[in-house]
Amino acid sequence: MSGRSQASVLLVLGATLLAVSAFSSMYANYVRPGYRPALVVTGVALVLLAIPAFLRRGRAPRVAWLLAAPVFAIVVVVPPPLGSYAARNGVTAPPPAIGYRALGDGVAELTLGEFTGRAMAGRSLAGRRVSLTGFAVHVPGGWYVARMRMACCAADAFVLEVAVEGDPAPREDQWVRVTGTWVPRDEPAIEVDEVAPVAVPEEPYELT
Repeated sequence: MSGRSQASVLLVLGATLLAVSAFSSMYANYVRPGYRPALVVTGVALVLLAIPAFLRRGRAPRVAWLLAAPVFAIVVVVPPPLGSYAARNGVTAPPPAIGYRALGDGVAELTLGEFTGRAMAGRSLAGRRVSLTGFAVHVPGGWYVARMRMACCAADAFVLEVAVEGDPAPREDQWVRVTGTWVPRDEPAIEVDEVAPVAVPEEPYELT
């Protein structure tokens, strides 16, 4: 690859990193939110490295832009966060082995991780109305509200899922907020009295 091509690719890579991290929350579809500063710094560094070489060597050949096209496409066609396909084919996350706070009055808004942990560890959910947010996953005979939990990035994500009873399944991959009560079963389950569609959260993954 010529020097012009290298400079062009560096420039597009740096600009793409800045576009997904500094000027949008798109990066959260792939990595933990805490990595945002590192992505911004890397994007700035790539652009600063590329600009002098790009200007010094003149216009880049067309093949350089073709090499960078797959990277630039990420900005144009945004891949969504992991959804129902990954949930059906992924590994279920074990419940976290931690203590939980006392639940206050009214509807308790819980992460799926906390709900599944409480459901498997004891009866702290008995008789309590709770609210969970996740995406719909269709399974034979019913559906789950699910979310992915990541440690580092989407590649290491595990599945958090809660079986839903008492309401027809929404469109698959639709993000919803379900409100209801815990059902004692061999798996975490909730009997819902309300299912409301919601927008995809800016941070779609739960974190370890």
